[in-house]
Amino acid sequence: MLRTQVSAAARRPGRLVLTGLAVVVASFVVTGTVLAQQITERTARDTLSGTPAATSLVVGGAAEGPRPAVATLPRVQALPGVAEAVGRVEIGLSVGESYLNLRADPGAGPLSTVRLVRGTYPDAPGEIAVTERTAERLGLGVGTVTTGTGGERATPGPLTVTGVVATEADAGYDGYAPAAAVVSWAGLTDLDRIDLRVAPGTPPDAVRQRLAAQLPPDVAVRGGDEVRAAEADAAAEQVDNLFALVAMFVAVAVAAAALVVTSAFRIVFAQRMRQLALLRAVGADRAALVGALTAEGALTGLVAGVVGVAAALAAGHVLPAVLRGFGLAVSSPGVPVGVAAAVVVGAVALTVLAVLAPAFAAARVSPLEALRAASTTGGRRDVGVARLLAGVLLAAGAVLAGAAAGARLPTPEQEVYDPMSTLLLLVGSGAAAFFALVALGPLVVRPVLAVVGWPLRQFGPLGRLAVGGIGGAPRRAAAVSVVVALGVTLIAGVLVGGASMRVLADRELALSAPADVEVSATGGGPLPDAVVARAEAARGALARVVPYRRAVDVALTRGGQRLGTADPGFATVDLDVSALPTAGDLDVAEGTLADRAPGRVVLASWAARDTGLRVGDTVALARAGRTVEVRVVAVLPDHGPLHAQVLADPADLDRLGVPAAPTGLLADAAGGGEAGRTAAVRALRQAIGGADGVGLAVLADERDRNDEVLRALVWIAVGLVSLTVLVAVVGVGSTTALSVVERVREAGLLRALGLSWAGLRTTLTAESGLYGLIGAAMGLVLGVPYAWLAVKALGVDAPLVLPVLPLAGLFAVLVVLTALAGVLPARRAARVSPVAALGIDG
Repeated sequence: MLRTQVSAAARRPGRLVLTGLAVVVASFVVTGTVLAQQITERTARDTLSGTPAATSLVVGGAAEGPRPAVATLPRVQALPGVAEAVGRVEIGLSVGESYLNLRADPGAGPLSTVRLVRGTYPDAPGEIAVTERTAERLGLGVGTVTTGTGGERATPGPLTVTGVVATEADAGYDGYAPAAAVVSWAGLTDLDRIDLRVAPGTPPDAVRQRLAAQLPPDVAVRGGDEVRAAEADAAAEQVDNLFALVAMFVAVAVAAAALVVTSAFRIVFAQRMRQLALLRAVGADRAALVGALTAEGALTGLVAGVVGVAAALAAGHVLPAVLRGFGLAVSSPGVPVGVAAAVVVGAVALTVLAVLAPAFAAARVSPLEALRAASTTGGRRDVGVARLLAGVLLAAGAVLAGAAAGARLPTPEQEVYDPMSTLLLLVGSGAAAFFALVALGPLVVRPVLAVVGWPLRQFGPLGRLAVGGIGGAPRRAAAVSVVVALGVTLIAGVLVGGASMRVLADRELALSAPADVEVSATGGGPLPDAVVARAEAARGALARVVPYRRAVDVALTRGGQRLGTADPGFATVDLDVSALPTAGDLDVAEGTLADRAPGRVVLASWAARDTGLRVGDTVALARAGRTVEVRVVAVLPDHGPLHAQVLADPADLDRLGVPAAPTGLLADAAGGGEAGRTAAVRALRQAIGGADGVGLAVLADERDRNDEVLRALVWIAVGLVSLTVLVAVVGVGSTTALSVVERVREAGLLRALGLSWAGLRTTLTAESGLYGLIGAAMGLVLGVPYAWLAVKALGVDAPLVLPVLPLAGLFAVLVVLTALAGVLPARRAARVSPVAALGIDG
């Protein structure tokens, strides 16, 4: 029996490949993920260390322990065997009204982390070099003389920019100078650490022993390789966290592959019922038949696992070499023999588990089936009582868990909230819903097919044949469509969640960073009139300038009683938000911003909760003995613009006696990109001139950072969940191909009845597309509500946003991909001669 089944599988290599194609993909994905992690970690260790490669020893710099004293550096430099020793220290400076991060660096040589591109490198106290972006942002060109405070310096000291340097990362606020210059100017007594380069031929351990005699016993001395490894490990830790998340999605993809393989074996065994019945008729018992079919599955898993692992190993070693050819610093992975063997064993185990249910079902065939003329038996359309009961219980559990999660969602007034329990409930609900869909799939497919297949039936006989082909085998359709639905659910959830978080981020940035640049007076004082006038005149570099006033001592009162706990009062601004392009991103919890006018104010949610005020309530603004009666017309879901709590009309601030001079202004760059932003910053610095107490902040940088992080997270998530979609598309292709291989006589009969080869090809391709159509419809129904619950469960006040175009695009892409997966099998079926097809038996 075993030899018969294994030899039969070996004689049909095409069927063997199609049956195990999903296992090939799963094995490739698992092995490829391990290799990708190795590549990322090794690349991080090779390129992300901030310690130069020439560093032999590092004194100090440990997370715990004292720092080396400044007086230690000359003694270390004089030690025999030390070719070079440089001090490292980093301090924050206030330069004018801006921030500068000043780092000690030699500026040249093997231990330098910067490269001079213009001017000269500093060599005296009070001289600094800045990065290119810092020079543009802070207006610190070569030769500029400014003042700053930082370190132990109590009074402002002069700073002269002597050069511009290039670094690996330019944040726009970085300066450099030798350690001696930094220490002398800032009055420092300690260094962060000392980096040493040992002379050629000198053992580092010998220098380490000499250092021990010069240093206090609690000052750490570490090897350069050790420090670089620790720095790289800190970066690689983020990689490990990322790949822990990847592993979760890989596990989902493997589970999807198991479902696809189960479906494939059901098709194969169903089409071989006559052969299996003959084996029963000649004496094979059910146990022997199950064992033989399981062995066939193990052989399939072995071949598929080896192919998938070999392909992943080849790709994992070829890709880094190709990327290095394009100038990218990408390290090669190792050869994880243990992982490869484990994946092959796992592929065999996965396939054996997947084949058990179809094998037990096939082994129940009656020997009388051998007397039937057909080589197949009709597929069951019911799900059985036990499966129906399990599906109903799982669906009920999903609903109950989802309802429990919904009941635990935080309220706007809730200050303490732990999202973990709610998220776990959602995960449990989603898992129960998916397994309920697996169990009840054959019953769910029919009504879904009736809806999504209606347009196809209007195209005539070909459409009706395609819909009938799917409806005639609901178990097969359910098994494949459920995998597609799982992938669509995950991607739809990511798209909906990402769009909701994008709206939330835009709304928060419209409040905290409503323009590209902000100019403000320190201490809340007024801006000089000349600054505002010059800014408004710089229309070539600035698209708009919006002055505003801020008062921090405005109280809210009613009947003479002070409301709320804010002391000395609520921060109030009269910013004209309608003049800013971000006005459309603002949202309200109650009321409307358009109603803001003299005598009408808008409150932030915290101020509304603190005072108990709602839209429509009347309250008095009080300041310095003056009061103004106003009505609340809107409540914002978060803080107010520029972190204010009250948004008032300028006329109301005039009546409260707030000085007419603006305390700040917002401006947008006229040009796009970094060049336009730099031009705007330069124009505003010219407008500020030498005015004291006036600062400038580039708010657009915050927007860019948030955009990059959010965009990266969404793309990473889409890429991860696409693994499941990849397995689903492979499953559709293999299912269609197996159906074609095993339905040759049916194809021949259709051709003999007059169906053209083009018509047959169209029908089979449409059947494949219907798998995607059914799965996409079910996936969207599940994905959207779960995404909304997940966003709310995180405790963020994000609105539910349906990205219609991306979701429609996802729907269309899935249908096209699954249809394309059936093109080659359909072409193969169309090429079969009707006479030859009708002559095939078994």
